[in-house]
Amino acid sequence: MNSETIKNLVKDWRVALLLVLVVGSLIGIYLAPPNPEKGLEGNLQFGLDLEGGSWLQMEFQSVVVTYSTDGSVGDLVENLRTGLDADVIQIDQNHLEIRKSVSRADLEPIFAESDASIVGYQKGVSALTADEVKRILSDKVNALGMQDARINLLTPTGSDYPQYVRIELAGVDMATAQEIVGKQGLFEIRIQTTGNETEHVLYGDQITSVGVPQRDPGTQEWGVGFSLSDAGAEAFRNAAIEHGAVDNPRAHYLMMLLDNETVYSAPLSGELAAQIRSGPVRSLSASTGLGDEGLEEAQALQVHLRAGALPVKVDIVGSGSVPAALGEQFKMVVLIAGVLALLTVGVVVYYRYREPSIVIPMLAVNFSEIVILLGIARYFVQLDLATIAGLIAVVGTGIDQLVIITDEVLHEGRVPSPNLYLKRYGRALGIIFASAATVFIAMLPLALMDLSTLRGFAIITILGVLIGILVTRPAYGKIIMAILSK
Repeated sequence: MNSETIKNLVKDWRVALLLVLVVGSLIGIYLAPPNPEKGLEGNLQFGLDLEGGSWLQMEFQSVVVTYSTDGSVGDLVENLRTGLDADVIQIDQNHLEIRKSVSRADLEPIFAESDASIVGYQKGVSALTADEVKRILSDKVNALGMQDARINLLTPTGSDYPQYVRIELAGVDMATAQEIVGKQGLFEIRIQTTGNETEHVLYGDQITSVGVPQRDPGTQEWGVGFSLSDAGAEAFRNAAIEHGAVDNPRAHYLMMLLDNETVYSAPLSGELAAQIRSGPVRSLSASTGLGDEGLEEAQALQVHLRAGALPVKVDIVGSGSVPAALGEQFKMVVLIAGVLALLTVGVVVYYRYREPSIVIPMLAVNFSEIVILLGIARYFVQLDLATIAGLIAVVGTGIDQLVIITDEVLHEGRVPSPNLYLKRYGRALGIIFASAATVFIAMLPLALMDLSTLRGFAIITILGVLIGILVTRPAYGKIIMAILSK
């Protein structure tokens, strides 16, 4: 092609759009922001398989009960709360969510006493609770700088309710994962009454703001400051006055617990007692200890206080990790596989056409499609082995569709006239659109369902199909027309 032909191609909106998307994708990967220490990786986000890290699978300690009753639903709920010492949420007029792991046999006597009966019993949580769990876990992993962490709700076959949540944290060690997302994160303040007895004062939902971990200049201990709501401050003051902590602070310990484990325990200070005597105190602090361990505990406590506690208790039922070195090895294998795929495709295409002027544009357009896909994936999709498989599948289907266009245009090896070219090109696009539609329909359920890695594969495949039919195929059609008409 001469320079005039190239200029005309660049002016065509189909080719121009392709070039703009390629340039924009490269900017997103390498310059927005610049990340030279990452090299070829740029700003691409890698998943657990390729980055290394940890995964946890946790089971909700909750059940959903379908019921019928001739009595008061309010009385039934209250009896369940009292008898089980658990939160009970009315989902609708026929379903209750009991946020505790309890068997059907243990529930039946309470229902019978309340003139009610159990119609259905399933382990899991309601959709509302599941959404709240995902939000809180997202807040917690975001605090680790893991905005792209995978959080998937798992519903067993035959069940209507999510029973498990699986979290994948690329670049996070197992200890940190268990500390941050492997706990309910229920924060509680208690005050010593008499002897070793303590009484509940408030939960973490009464906290309105949380500070950053700081070290006390005097004791050198790390700690986290936080502010209480008006109701929380009043409850704290009333408890301190009622149990005599204001008059004899050294005899009354203030205890702060996270998931029933003590994170702070010390006598009420005289200064704090004096402040409580004069009015509600809204600002408190929890000391977590000295050195690196104290700092780590302070950081974990900060995350839990800011995100809040999960609405239900969770138990870890599965876990695993991928070493960072193994992740790097996978990256290299994936890179080699991608290069070999392109080279193999290039050899096959050259063997078919024996014409570099056709083969080179075909491979260039196919490669540009991969660049655009990576540029889009950089913002909302983790690259793991499944998504890489999707990219390789896009390479294969992309070349296949470009071959269809070329074969239709070069029917019987003759270069067609412009009118005949458009007719053949239109026929090729019809075949490609039909093929793309079947792939889109097949992949859409996987993309919409919460099926962990399969979802990434489906999303990449669908994006590849859309980019192909909307951008790269029309651009290639224009390019091949210019080449064949020379």
